[in-house]
Amino acid sequence: MLPFQDREFPDYTVRIFNRLIPEEELKWHIDEEDRWISPLGETDWLLQFDNKLPQRLKQGEAVFIPKGLYHRVIKGKGNFVITIRKSGSQ
Repeated sequence: MLPFQDREFPDYTVRIFNRLIPEEELKWHIDEEDRWISPLGETDWLLQFDNKLPQRLKQGEAVFIPKGLYHRVIKGKGNFVITIRKSGSQ
């Protein structure tokens, strides 16, 4: 079972991480394709790439996650809602 719910649209996906999810379910992982993510609303959840410090995501700013790069999200307060666009459809 995945730690999020997706809502699919033609050009993007809205991904929702519930605020009640246990932190241990948010694991390091890699994606099989390049993607751009952007938070919908203000958030204190963080994104961390392999061998990098965690970074805060800002509403209206897209972050590129290359295929094959280890990364994870770090839980904050409230729900975490992002848009995901495959590379080339930003």
